[in-house]
Amino acid sequence: MDLIRRQWFFFALAAVFILVLADPTRILVESGRVFKDNHGPDILIFLIFILSGCIIDVEQIRAGLRDFSSTLTALLLIVVVSPIAAVLLGLSGSQTGIILGLYIVSVMPTTLSSGVVMTDKAGGNMAHALFITILSNIVAIVSIPVVLSFLLRFLDQERSLVIDQGAIILKLIIIVLLPLTAGMILKHRVFDMTQTQRQLFQNLNQWMVVFIIFMSLASVRDILLSRLDSILVILPLTLVFHTILLAAAFGFCKLFRIDKGRRESVIFMGSQKTLPLSIVIQMNYFPEFGTALLVCVLHHVVHLMMDGYLCEKLK
Repeated sequence: MDLIRRQWFFFALAAVFILVLADPTRILVESGRVFKDNHGPDILIFLIFILSGCIIDVEQIRAGLRDFSSTLTALLLIVVVSPIAAVLLGLSGSQTGIILGLYIVSVMPTTLSSGVVMTDKAGGNMAHALFITILSNIVAIVSIPVVLSFLLRFLDQERSLVIDQGAIILKLIIIVLLPLTAGMILKHRVFDMTQTQRQLFQNLNQWMVVFIIFMSLASVRDILLSRLDSILVILPLTLVFHTILLAAAFGFCKLFRIDKGRRESVIFMGSQKTLPLSIVIQMNYFPEFGTALLVCVLHHVVHLMMDGYLCEKLK
């Protein structure tokens, strides 16, 4: 019981994965789809950043903005190390759709919500994690078309990729910057954050991440069940991919002397990948490769489960 209490986030994600796939009544599946189709993920991310704004303190912001070495290390992992790892794993000889999905995942910026939540839970600098979130998503506007086009040459797939720059920036403003600012104003004007309230807000953020994954799984459940043979290949591949990124993150932190309190944002933000944008890329440019979508979704579940376990260990 003590293990479940300490690792409840890991077990909650595992339970959601099992319950959605094994749902015989389809009640869970259909309810998850309804929430997803009515902007459920965006609403929850908005709420996560309001609570994050309430938790964050001014000193964290100052320290995060001054920490250039950690920021550059995280961007190195996101933009350079991740695509290299995908190319190396692409030599495994898996089918084109699976490798394509891995390539799409590898060029994605960091997650909007889960990495920030886990950084804070593990005792890291949430402000720095938020800074990396915003910066990596802005960098992705330029890096995704360039890097993914290069990776596609390994699959003999030539595509002209155009990223809606305005849409990404607008989304960052609406669901990240505005609620984050609102949360910080609430903290400053309305109440002083106690440790009990901080812990409550941390737990609420984690539960909202679990619910976001529930909606994502519900929306692709039928595809997952129709490609069970591919899942047996994708799961170990995504596990190895994320393990490589985590190992690189720990290695860089040691090499560049990024110690505890600073390393958490590098580890989680440098290795996690956003799901919604990867789905947009797959559906708009590679709709004929259904297994690529499976890679995007399963990788997201796998890396959250791995990192959910890891954040408790780091704490």
